[in-house]
Parts: sequence; C-alpha cells; structure tokens
Amino acid sequence: MNASPVSKDTFSFVHSTEIICGKEVEAPGPGIPETSGRTAGPVDRMVFFDRPSRTFPTLCQRRKTADFNVCGAFSTNPQAIIIRLRIYDFIILYAQAGGIAGTCCAGPGAKKELNMKIICQKAELMKSINIVSKAVPSKTTMDILYCILIDATVDTIKFTANDMELGIETIVQGTIEERGLICLDAKMFGEIVRKLPDSAVTITTDDRLQTVISCESAVFRISGRDGLEFSPLPSIEKGEPVELTEFSLRELIRQTIFSISASDSNKILTGECLQIKDNDLRLIALDGHRVAIRSLTLTEPSEDREVIIPGKSMNELFKILSGETKDIVRLYFTQGNILFELTDTIIVTRLIDGKYFRIDQMISNDFSTRVTVNKQELISALDRALLFTSESDKRPLVLSITDAEMGMRIQSALGSMDDSIAIAKSGKDLMIGFNPKFMLDALRVIDDEEVSLYFQNAKAPCFIRDEQQSYIYLVLPVNFVS
Repeated sequence: MNASPVSKDTFSFVHSTEIICGKEVEAPGPGIPETSGRTAGPVDRMVFFDRPSRTFPTLCQRRKTADFNVCGAFSTNPQAIIIRLRIYDFIILYAQAGGIAGTCCAGPGAKKELNMKIICQKAELMKSINIVSKAVPSKTTMDILYCILIDATVDTIKFTANDMELGIETIVQGTIEERGLICLDAKMFGEIVRKLPDSAVTITTDDRLQTVISCESAVFRISGRDGLEFSPLPSIEKGEPVELTEFSLRELIRQTIFSISASDSNKILTGECLQIKDNDLRLIALDGHRVAIRSLTLTEPSEDREVIIPGKSMNELFKILSGETKDIVRLYFTQGNILFELTDTIIVTRLIDGKYFRIDQMISNDFSTRVTVNKQELISALDRALLFTSESDKRPLVLSITDAEMGMRIQSALGSMDDSIAIAKSGKDLMIGFNPKFMLDALRVIDDEEVSLYFQNAKAPCFIRDEQQSYIYLVLPVNFVS
C-alpha cells in the first residue's frame, strides 16, 4: 500500500491490522498480548507514526474528539511511536481534520494537505489577534512561539498563542472555505491586519506554507510555519468549575493587582493567591510593604483551594475580561495549571509553586484609633504630597491625627508641604508616617465615598477596610523624625 491517507473504507473492512508509516500489514489478532501488556480488541488498531512523537497527540488533543491510549513510550526523536485508537473515534478525527490525520502517518515522500482558506472581517481578526498576542513571548529560544496558530481544521476558526507559562485560545468569527492549519508570525500578521481596509479579509495557504492575506485591492504574501510544530496548550481535565461573573473577577483583580511585587527575588510575591474557603473566594497580593485582600461569596458551593497565579497572567486576564455582569467565567484547576473559560476564549496559565504567607495572622481587628474620612479629599491631599517624593528621596508623609482633623506634613530636598483635612475620629490621638504612594494606590481602587482607617500605634500597620471586610488593605508605616 502507498503512503496516501487511509480511507474510512479501509478502517471499515480491515480487521486487526497495523498501519506502519502508511503501509498496512497483518497484526496479531484479538487476544494476542502487546508490548504494553494489553490485549488487542476487535475495534482497536495499532498505528505507527514516522514523525516526532508529539505530532499526532497534538492533533488529537487539538481536535478533542479522539479517545486514544498510549501503548508505546513518547519520545521527541523522529522515531516510530505507537498509539492505540478506538476505530470509530479515529474515523471521526479523520473526517473532521479533512485528511490532515492521514498525513501524520504518511511516508517521507507524501504531500502535506495543508491548504487553507478562511474569510473574516478585519475587526474580528484584529480583536482576536489582540487577545492572543498577550501570550506571545517577547523573548524565547523557541521561534515557533513567536507565532499565532490559526486552526481551521474543524467547524470553527481558532487563534492560539502560548509562551509556555500563559496560553490563550480564542474563537474567531468567520467562514471556512478550505480547512487547514498554519502558524504565522504574530507581529507581522498583526501589523498587516491593522493596516488593511475595514472589510472582509481572505487568508489562504498552500502546501509550501506560503500564505496570502488579501483585502479589497491589498494583497500580502508571507511565509508560514507548519501548525503541527506549535506547542499545544496544556490539557485540563474539566471537573466541577468555580463560576463567577466576568465583572466580579475583573473587580477582584483590579482591586488587588497593584500590590504584587515587581521584583523577581521572591517568586511568590510576583503572584496573586487565590483562596477558596467556606464558599468565600479571596484574592490576595502583597509586596512586603502592603497587602491587598478582596473577598467575594460564591453563589455555588465549591471545594476549598489555594493556588498562586502569576501576576503577569492576572494582568493579561484583566485586559481580556469584558466586565459584563451577564457573562460568566469558569475556573478549572489541575495540578500546576488553572484554566479560565470565557464565552469565546480560554486562558491557561501555570501556577507558582510554593506555600503562600499566612495572611490571617497579619490581620487584626484591634485598634486604638479609627478615622473616617472622605475618600476623594484624602486622595487629593496624598496626591499633592507625592510632588515632594522621588525614587531617590522617598520621604514619609507624617499624619497628625487629632479630634477634628488630620494634619499632613512632608519635607524633602524638593521642598515641603503642610496640609490638613476634616475627619471623624474615635480613640487616641496619633502621629504616624507612611509612603503616600502606597496609601494612594489602595484608595484609588475603593469605590466607597467614605473610608475608614484603623490604627493601633505608630509602629503597627494601618488597615483600610469596610464593615463587611469585602476589602482589606494593609499598609506598613515608615519611621520618621518628629
């Protein structure tokens, strides 16, 4: 038999056979032990592939229709591997892939069926490119990761990018005229589409991976790469999801992300801790000078969990979330990864290994001074104080809390400022110093008109929180000379 793709008829009538690099030979019949210790059944086939071992599993994973078990060991070397498939799933896979599955087991001289033709509106392409480009690395040793994978092998068009820590896949609205798979350089592809007229865009490829992008009178020709070389997103087994609205998740991130550390000296500080306990979801970030905690009660019971998500991934997720209250996002957890499933987009990110800090031990409900103040007035005063701080001269802002007002004074090489605002105070008078930026960052993400500040003494942190403790911000004080 030649190396052409195996037809459905072949699978319908051939019983207990092997396909070895496209050649069909007789295999041990049912009941004969195999190398894996399993026995061949009447609906099983042994398929050998003369390609790097990840190629066909990648295709199967991408189709999400094939049920296969590995009989032989995977290897990155281009040597034969053995995959055991249920016959009916393989037929479905072959039909959906439009013949691509057959090319995986074709011989060295076989022609690749990679021709593709899709038509999409420019605005839809641009939106999808902007989404997945967030997972294109700025620097990598794997050149294929600079690309966006265009997958039109099934009934929907999908764009995928993956930097091996963050992976994003999104559905693109459009028409598939010929099925196929191609990788295009993300930067070049994005720039071409950005400069096209606001009209329908046609993307075609040939068997040499040459790609033509045309829109009205504009025609671009660029070289693509084999889509089978692209690193697939991690496979996430979907159990019971944690569900919340996109608006809620976006708010949780917005009100905490500013507190993550910009330094890589402690990897845990560069991520956000997501905790689920007693049906309450908490998102926590800290950088050694401040802590941000935002809480939300889930509508459905969920298993207790604690994971650390990279801050970069949370930042990119924040940009993708629509913020609509009617849109639902589902969270799925596995060992080492978390998946966020949106309406047309999935985001998969690796988790940071390690144990997070015991935040509950840092939080105290005891206080000797409580101050209630208009949030906007406090923000304006802190903003004025920032005029006299710099990266090289971070002088503290000294707060003098008395019965009716809170005085503010800052002095640096740039000059000085004295100010005061009206407050409602209960408890003791207090003089304490802070970095004004840290307090300002917390106040800017609070939506309440009035805020309450809680103090214990001049050496203890300040807490900013509401009565329900749906948000808690902790800011450490700074030593000052009176």
